[in-house]
Amino acid sequence: MDKKDILILCDFDGTTCSNDMGYQILNRFAKGWQEIDRAYISNKIGSRLAYLRIQPLFRGTETEMVEYALHHEKIDPHFHSFYRFCKDQGMDLKIVSDGLDFYISSVLRKHELHEIEFYANKVVFRDDSTLSIEFPSIRNGCDRCGTCKSTILNFHRKNYRKIIYIGDSYSDVCPSKIADLVFAKQILSEKCRKNGKACIDYENFFDVRKYLSKILRLDSEGKNAEFDE
Repeated sequence: MDKKDILILCDFDGTTCSNDMGYQILNRFAKGWQEIDRAYISNKIGSRLAYLRIQPLFRGTETEMVEYALHHEKIDPHFHSFYRFCKDQGMDLKIVSDGLDFYISSVLRKHELHEIEFYANKVVFRDDSTLSIEFPSIRNGCDRCGTCKSTILNFHRKNYRKIIYIGDSYSDVCPSKIADLVFAKQILSEKCRKNGKACIDYENFFDVRKYLSKILRLDSEGKNAEFDE
């Protein structure tokens, strides 16, 4: 089977969504989660264990949490046009998140972007306003992340010639190491440079579209543009 040309994998919190909805949900519905998060940020535990420790702290119904997410989300103002650009250019786009599925699906539906495939940790709500978290995209032999983005990236390698990664934080570090081109901001940008991984700094999806437009234009002119970072 012939490979498709380009796949773009986008993080959600802080990337597709300009603000971190995961943190906002935790602040509102999981009292006392901050100490666990400090252990995660200091790399003492991975996100999967952090979620399992935070899980019993959650109090709230699915309706309450979805309504909160829809009221507070701030999707990148340039994401819609970027997604249309990708479709027009024949590039596939998928979202990979170490966040929670219910607010991602709700935000995408709100903005009529529900056709975008996404990977995330799964929340199962209970009738007593508690919940459990499941991890459908883990990596065998590694207990760090709830959603192993590197495993997802490698799974799609057989179908695409190039894979572009766009992210901003800790869970984006591993996949950025194996992507063909990385767009990074904030923590991810710092980590890439520390790890010797070249990346393109960006502020929003307008910047990403501008850079990719240049690459595609050079390629169409027969200049054999590569993903020079």
